Amino acid sequence: LLFIVGTVSCTLFLAVNGLYSASDDVIELTPTNFNKEVIQSDSLWLVEFYAPWCGHCQRLTPEWKKAATALKGVVKVGAVDADKHQSLGGQYGVRGFPTIKIFGANKNKAEDYQGGRTSDAIVDAALSALRSLVKERLSGRSGGYSSGRQSRESGGGDKKDVIELTDDSFDKNVINSDDVWMVEFYAPWCGHCKNLEPEWAAAATEVKEQTKGKVKLAAVDATVNQVLASRYGIRGFPTIKIFQKGEDPVDYDGGRTRSDIIARALDLFSDNAPPPELLEIISEDVLKSTCDAHQLCIISVLPHILDTGASGRNSYLDVMLKMAEKYKKKMWGWLWTEAGAQSDLESSLGIGGFGYPAMAAVNARKMKFALLKGSFSEQGINEFLRELSVGRGSTAPVGGGAFPKIHSVEPWDGKDGELPVEDDIDLSDVDLDDWDKDEL
Repeated sequence: LLFIVGTVSCTLFLAVNGLYSASDDVIELTPTNFNKEVIQSDSLWLVEFYAPWCGHCQRLTPEWKKAATALKGVVKVGAVDADKHQSLGGQYGVRGFPTIKIFGANKNKAEDYQGGRTSDAIVDAALSALRSLVKERLSGRSGGYSSGRQSRESGGGDKKDVIELTDDSFDKNVINSDDVWMVEFYAPWCGHCKNLEPEWAAAATEVKEQTKGKVKLAAVDATVNQVLASRYGIRGFPTIKIFQKGEDPVDYDGGRTRSDIIARALDLFSDNAPPPELLEIISEDVLKSTCDAHQLCIISVLPHILDTGASGRNSYLDVMLKMAEKYKKKMWGWLWTEAGAQSDLESSLGIGGFGYPAMAAVNARKMKFALLKGSFSEQGINEFLRELSVGRGSTAPVGGGAFPKIHSVEPWDGKDGELPVEDDIDLSDVDLDDWDKDEL
């Protein structure tokens, strides 16, 4: 289990003060300094993503500080309050606390630290990672990533996913588009624009991937395309504006690091995205494709159709759809099945003992799940999902460590169920007088 909730008094105290201070050798990292300190650094970094209320994090703190002191001048040791800076934690896929990542030669591909939680184990892992980093440099491999500083010296990073727009191409691409556009207006001579360039390029690639192209990052040279610069009142550089169909453009006034830009883009995407589909588990492919593609998949097991009828089942499905809409920013997958249709799956998730309907939230990457213990209602499910979304709630490993065999079934036809037709029994030859009256 990665996390527990502290006591109320402890939580309130720590939420204000955090776990680290300026006097520690642990470097406090935030969305403001993360890019400069970690991503653009030539150093090896160990970074802990923590929540102040998390008991495991509190127990790790003295060991983390001890490791930071031992590694001072050799390996950088940092910490992110991911409860306070959720955009930064989200960018690196942090779902539980504490999560420790190693930023080595390729800062774009941080490695998860899976070792022990003692200072000795942490130091050993750091020195092992450092040895690998030095050997890569010795062999001429740099890890395949150019830092922002290097990119600017060579005239910019890989801008393949930044769309260059002009006076002529702007309207047909942006104004009539169903997609969301974040457009940077820049001047080639502007120092701040040059600083932003590698961040904008890296964010463009990440955003394209995570939104499947539904949020686009673009750039306009405002010194050349003066019609656009005039139309949108561009007075300083860089100016970033957000364009959405049917709405007036708005200024983006957030941070200028890739993590800030990505976080805002994902918010824009989820605000405009339709609610996720609610799929019936009719085959193994439905379960695996949904759970593999999302951070969590929410699986409901509804009562048999003979117990609820179509109207009762639809009322349960409506509750799920409302919750899918409410939590669509989380980009979770949503599934349901009928009680008994996937009995092996129910067993692996510990469902059945509490009756039906039941709900489990499954992390397919870690093969862990949490069960809804409250009522299967908007209020009960909302409380369950809210706890999960902030990294709380008890989890357990999926039985067997993997999804069991999923049976292919016919999808529900939307109708009330019918009792199976029984064979007619001819009672004419049965002599009831022979029965023992005491047995009736």
